[in-house]
Amino acid sequence: MKQLLLFSLVLICFSTQAQKLRKTDTASGLLDKGEKVGVWEYYAYTRDGSQVITQKYDHSTNKLLFFRPFDDVPYPVQTASGEWTRQRVTHPVFFVGGDAALAPYMSKLNYPPAAQAKNVQGRVVVSFVVDTLGRASNQQVLLGIGSGCDEEALRIARSIPNQWIPARVGSRAVVSKFELPFTFRLSQQ
Repeated sequence: MKQLLLFSLVLICFSTQAQKLRKTDTASGLLDKGEKVGVWEYYAYTRDGSQVITQKYDHSTNKLLFFRPFDDVPYPVQTASGEWTRQRVTHPVFFVGGDAALAPYMSKLNYPPAAQAKNVQGRVVVSFVVDTLGRASNQQVLLGIGSGCDEEALRIARSIPNQWIPARVGSRAVVSKFELPFTFRLSQQ
Protein backbone atom coordinates (compact mmCIF):
# COMPACT_ATOMS: atom_id res chain seq x y z
CA MET A 1 0.00 0.00 0.00
CA LYS A 2 2.82 2.40 0.90
CA GLN A 3 4.57 1.57 -2.38
CA LEU A 4 1.40 2.35 -4.37
CA LEU A 5 0.98 5.64 -2.52
CA LEU A 6 4.64 6.56 -3.10
CA PHE A 7 4.39 5.61 -6.79
CA SER A 8 1.24 7.75 -7.16
CA LEU A 9 2.97 10.70 -5.50
CA VAL A 10 6.00 10.39 -7.80
CA LEU A 11 3.72 10.11 -10.84
CA ILE A 12 1.83 13.26 -9.83
CA CYS A 13 5.09 15.15 -9.33
CA PHE A 14 6.40 14.16 -12.76
CA SER A 15 3.13 14.91 -14.56
CA THR A 16 2.95 18.39 -13.06
CA GLN A 17 6.60 18.96 -13.93
CA ALA A 18 5.81 18.31 -17.62
CA GLN A 19 3.10 20.97 -17.64
CA LYS A 20 4.15 24.59 -17.28
CA LEU A 21 1.99 27.58 -16.54
CA ARG A 22 2.40 30.26 -19.20
CA LYS A 23 1.15 33.78 -18.55
CA THR A 24 1.53 36.80 -20.83
CA ASP A 25 -0.34 40.09 -21.23
CA THR A 26 -2.68 38.39 -23.69
CA ALA A 27 -3.09 34.79 -22.46
CA SER A 28 -2.58 32.33 -19.63
CA GLY A 29 -2.79 28.56 -19.39
CA LEU A 30 -0.85 25.31 -19.26
CA LEU A 31 1.70 24.08 -21.78
CA ASP A 32 2.50 20.40 -22.04
CA LYS A 33 5.45 19.59 -24.31
CA GLY A 34 5.02 22.98 -25.98
CA GLU A 35 1.31 22.44 -26.74
CA LYS A 36 -1.55 24.32 -25.12
CA VAL A 37 -3.66 22.04 -22.89
CA GLY A 38 -6.65 22.57 -20.68
CA VAL A 39 -8.51 25.84 -20.29
CA TRP A 40 -6.73 28.99 -21.46
CA GLU A 41 -7.86 32.54 -20.79
CA TYR A 42 -7.29 35.21 -23.43
CA TYR A 43 -7.20 38.91 -22.59
CA ALA A 44 -7.58 42.30 -24.19
CA TYR A 45 -7.42 45.84 -22.85
CA THR A 46 -10.27 48.32 -22.68
CA ARG A 47 -9.86 51.98 -23.60
CA ASP A 48 -9.19 52.85 -19.97
CA GLY A 49 -6.38 50.26 -19.80
CA SER A 50 -8.21 47.60 -17.81
CA GLN A 51 -7.43 44.00 -18.68
CA VAL A 52 -10.54 41.93 -19.50
CA ILE A 53 -11.05 38.29 -20.41
CA THR A 54 -12.19 37.98 -24.04
CA GLN A 55 -12.22 34.19 -24.32
CA LYS A 56 -11.87 31.00 -22.30
CA TYR A 57 -11.01 28.11 -24.59
CA ASP A 58 -10.43 24.47 -23.65
CA HIS A 59 -7.58 23.28 -25.88
CA SER A 60 -7.98 19.68 -24.67
CA THR A 61 -11.56 19.43 -25.94
CA ASN A 62 -11.41 22.23 -28.57
CA LYS A 63 -14.39 24.02 -27.04
CA LEU A 64 -15.13 27.68 -26.47
CA LEU A 65 -16.23 28.06 -22.85
CA PHE A 66 -16.64 31.83 -22.62
CA PHE A 67 -16.53 34.83 -24.90
CA ARG A 68 -16.87 38.53 -24.25
CA PRO A 69 -20.23 39.82 -25.48
CA PHE A 70 -20.28 41.08 -29.06
CA ASP A 71 -22.50 43.35 -31.13
CA ASP A 72 -25.92 41.77 -31.52
CA VAL A 73 -26.25 42.19 -35.28
CA PRO A 74 -27.16 39.69 -38.01
CA TYR A 75 -24.22 37.76 -39.49
CA PRO A 76 -24.02 36.02 -42.88
CA VAL A 77 -24.82 32.32 -42.34
CA GLN A 78 -25.19 29.55 -44.90
CA THR A 79 -28.44 27.58 -44.75
CA ALA A 80 -28.72 23.81 -45.25
CA SER A 81 -29.71 24.43 -48.89
CA GLY A 82 -26.48 26.41 -49.47
CA GLU A 83 -28.15 29.85 -49.61
CA TRP A 84 -26.71 32.77 -47.66
CA THR A 85 -28.88 34.67 -45.20
CA ARG A 86 -28.20 37.16 -42.41
CA GLN A 87 -29.28 36.03 -38.97
CA ARG A 88 -28.54 36.53 -35.32
CA VAL A 89 -26.05 34.03 -33.93
CA THR A 90 -25.25 32.70 -30.48
CA HIS A 91 -21.70 33.74 -31.25
CA PRO A 92 -19.96 34.79 -34.48
CA VAL A 93 -16.71 33.40 -35.87
CA PHE A 94 -13.77 33.90 -33.47
CA PHE A 95 -10.06 33.23 -33.81
CA VAL A 96 -8.78 31.07 -30.94
CA GLY A 97 -7.14 33.58 -28.59
CA GLY A 98 -8.94 36.60 -30.06
CA ASP A 99 -7.38 39.62 -31.73
CA ALA A 100 -4.19 39.35 -29.69
CA ALA A 101 -3.53 35.85 -31.09
CA LEU A 102 -4.36 37.04 -34.62
CA ALA A 103 -2.02 40.06 -34.41
CA PRO A 104 1.26 38.20 -35.09
CA TYR A 105 -0.12 36.97 -38.42
CA MET A 106 -1.48 40.40 -39.33
CA SER A 107 1.91 41.97 -38.56
CA LYS A 108 3.50 40.01 -41.41
CA LEU A 109 1.87 42.45 -43.83
CA ASN A 110 4.42 43.87 -46.29
CA TYR A 111 3.72 47.25 -47.84
CA PRO A 112 3.86 46.75 -51.63
CA PRO A 113 6.53 48.94 -53.30
CA ALA A 114 4.03 50.04 -55.99
CA ALA A 115 1.66 51.29 -53.28
CA GLN A 116 4.49 53.13 -51.52
CA ALA A 117 5.59 54.77 -54.77
CA LYS A 118 2.04 55.96 -55.49
CA ASN A 119 1.37 56.92 -51.84
CA VAL A 120 -1.59 54.49 -51.73
CA GLN A 121 -3.04 54.15 -48.24
CA GLY A 122 -6.27 52.78 -46.86
CA ARG A 123 -8.08 49.68 -45.75
CA VAL A 124 -8.48 46.37 -47.56
CA VAL A 125 -11.24 44.07 -46.32
CA VAL A 126 -10.87 40.36 -47.02
CA SER A 127 -13.92 38.13 -46.67
CA PHE A 128 -13.77 34.38 -46.22
CA VAL A 129 -15.95 31.46 -45.22
CA VAL A 130 -15.39 29.55 -41.97
CA ASP A 131 -16.91 26.06 -42.02
CA THR A 132 -18.31 24.13 -39.06
CA LEU A 133 -14.85 22.67 -38.31
CA GLY A 134 -13.19 26.10 -38.11
CA ARG A 135 -11.46 25.95 -41.50
CA ALA A 136 -11.21 29.11 -43.59
CA SER A 137 -11.69 29.06 -47.38
CA ASN A 138 -12.79 31.19 -50.31
CA GLN A 139 -10.74 34.23 -49.29
CA GLN A 140 -11.58 37.20 -51.49
CA VAL A 141 -11.17 40.95 -51.44
CA LEU A 142 -14.42 42.60 -50.45
CA LEU A 143 -13.06 46.15 -50.43
CA GLY A 144 -9.73 46.95 -52.07
CA ILE A 145 -7.40 49.87 -52.70
CA GLY A 146 -5.20 48.40 -55.47
CA SER A 147 -1.46 48.85 -56.17
CA GLY A 148 -0.65 45.39 -54.79
CA CYS A 149 -2.31 45.96 -51.39
CA ASP A 150 -5.27 43.71 -52.22
CA GLU A 151 -2.97 40.81 -53.17
CA GLU A 152 -0.86 41.30 -50.04
CA ALA A 153 -3.94 41.24 -47.79
CA LEU A 154 -5.11 38.04 -49.53
CA ARG A 155 -1.67 36.47 -49.04
CA ILE A 156 -1.79 37.13 -45.30
CA ALA A 157 -5.44 36.00 -44.95
CA ARG A 158 -4.59 32.71 -46.66
CA SER A 159 -1.55 32.17 -44.40
CA ILE A 160 -3.50 32.40 -41.12
CA PRO A 161 -3.77 28.91 -39.57
CA ASN A 162 -7.15 27.24 -39.30
CA GLN A 163 -7.67 28.06 -35.64
CA TRP A 164 -11.10 29.56 -36.14
CA ILE A 165 -14.04 28.88 -33.87
CA PRO A 166 -17.10 28.50 -36.09
CA ALA A 167 -20.20 30.62 -35.58
CA ARG A 168 -23.07 29.02 -33.72
CA VAL A 169 -26.82 29.29 -33.85
CA GLY A 170 -28.04 27.76 -30.62
CA SER A 171 -25.73 24.83 -29.93
CA ARG A 172 -25.18 24.07 -33.63
CA ALA A 173 -22.06 25.17 -35.51
CA VAL A 174 -22.89 26.92 -38.79
CA VAL A 175 -20.98 27.98 -41.89
CA SER A 176 -20.51 31.74 -41.73
CA LYS A 177 -18.58 34.53 -43.42
CA PHE A 178 -15.94 36.58 -41.65
CA GLU A 179 -14.49 39.92 -42.69
CA LEU A 180 -10.92 40.81 -41.81
CA PRO A 181 -9.66 44.40 -42.29
CA PHE A 182 -6.05 45.19 -43.23
CA THR A 183 -4.81 48.76 -42.85
CA PHE A 184 -2.10 50.12 -45.12
CA ARG A 185 -0.68 53.37 -43.76
CA LEU A 186 2.62 54.97 -44.69
CA SER A 187 4.67 56.24 -41.80
CA GLN A 188 4.90 60.04 -41.55
CA GLN A 189 8.50 61.21 -41.76
